Amino acid sequence: MKFDYGKLRGKIKEKFNTQNAFADAMGVSAVTISDKLNNKVQWTQKEMDMACSLLDIDSAEIPIYFFTIKVKEL
Repeated sequence: MKFDYGKLRGKIKEKFNTQNAFADAMGVSAVTISDKLNNKVQWTQKEMDMACSLLDIDSAEIPIYFFTIKVKEL
């Protein structure tokens, strides 16, 4: 199952301007963030918590940012 991280990408752009700056704040490589946003690697709970803290995402909004199922395009 693949997830749509469009809203998360938007929030990263809004708060950090680039994925690289967000990756630095998370303490991981830009490749790691890219892999997560492209459904190659799953987010851990700890990473989601840290991302929410950095991006000012309320815990009630976690499903919107991390668990929206990607709709298959025809």
